[in-house]
Amino acid sequence: MNTAICPAPTRPAYTLAILTLLSALSFMDRQILAVLIQPVKVEFGLSDLQIGLVTGVGFALTFGLLGVPLGRLADRCERRSLVVWCRGAGGLLAALGAVSVGFWSLMLTRAGGALSDAGGSPASMAMLADLYPPEQRSRAMSVFSTSGSLGALVALVLGAWLAQHYGWRITVALFGCSSLIMALLLRWTVREPLRVVTVHAKVDTPRQGAVAAVWAEPVTRWLIVGAACALLAGFSFGAWNTALLVRHHGLSLQHAGWISGSSALASILGSLMAGALTDRLARRDLRWQLGVPVLGLGLALPCGLAYLMLPAGALTPATVLMVSFAFFMPWWAAPTYAALSLIVPSQRRATASAMVLLSGAIVGNGLGPILTGWLSDVLSARLGGDGLRYALGGMVTMLLPAMLAFARALQAYPAAHRRAMQPVAVA
Repeated sequence: MNTAICPAPTRPAYTLAILTLLSALSFMDRQILAVLIQPVKVEFGLSDLQIGLVTGVGFALTFGLLGVPLGRLADRCERRSLVVWCRGAGGLLAALGAVSVGFWSLMLTRAGGALSDAGGSPASMAMLADLYPPEQRSRAMSVFSTSGSLGALVALVLGAWLAQHYGWRITVALFGCSSLIMALLLRWTVREPLRVVTVHAKVDTPRQGAVAAVWAEPVTRWLIVGAACALLAGFSFGAWNTALLVRHHGLSLQHAGWISGSSALASILGSLMAGALTDRLARRDLRWQLGVPVLGLGLALPCGLAYLMLPAGALTPATVLMVSFAFFMPWWAAPTYAALSLIVPSQRRATASAMVLLSGAIVGNGLGPILTGWLSDVLSARLGGDGLRYALGGMVTMLLPAMLAFARALQAYPAAHRRAMQPVAVA
């Protein structure tokens, strides 16, 4: 593996920062349309269902086709280059949304975020697993997991301001092109980490495919199911919450962006808290590795439902409940990806991460906004225009099956962890 053209040595903290910023920019490209729902809907005359299709299908279809193949590629080739190409090309495709002329062209450009995440996220997490030891991995993954909230924060605050003053097309173009610049910085300043090979990878059945092997492990199977349900709730809420604040509470687009930005900041803090808490508690009892996700989702569920049931204009309790929901929601992510890196052979880490992300892309990002938009249209016709609140309430209740799935994974995790052997050789 030739990395001589990269002048800088492998620096874990710097590499983590660059990978996190790239992931944040990718999520920002995706989240910005949630901020711009109202002006885009008015300009193109779209229904809520069509908005759901734009924000979900373009991403889900592309990720569904590319997610696992690019994850497997990341397990075999230089991960840094894969991140650079996917993040850069994805950002450029997303920027083309600025010249959209209608529903179909806008939906096509949403595939850029899927290309970026399909190749960039699994490869990034595999790189981090080789840079950080097991006892620090949840904390490192928690920093990387803040990228979604960081991207949402910038989209909600800066995106709303840019859209208010310069229009949604300029906003989309600026956000998309920024990914290319950061991808080039990664290429010039970060070196590919050495791969750490685990012993138990050598005794795998040769004829068993990587995807089948990952799915055959009960822990990973339940983690995929749990992540899909959690992301269904999370993506639906994230895609429609700004519109809810505008419609239900009568806020301006910029004011709604600032209030939603506080929840994104809470998500960042919650993710960091979950990583530090998991590393600390798991040293005492391995079960806390997945106990923290169960606890976080259990606290998020009542906060989310209470927020959605508030009457119009109750901004103070709405902000408190929304921030609390956002703080606990990401508690599942970092411990889950760290757990995968601890029980899945190193040659399949990116594939396993891609499978979790794929479940979120199809069920969460793909189905969530569409189903929410459809339910909103149906319920609004029956409830006099207040259907979005109840549609989001239905999506938030998906945290309950998510908790049950993580609890099942928790039961099998200690045995799976004991079977997994420590890294012993460097390739």
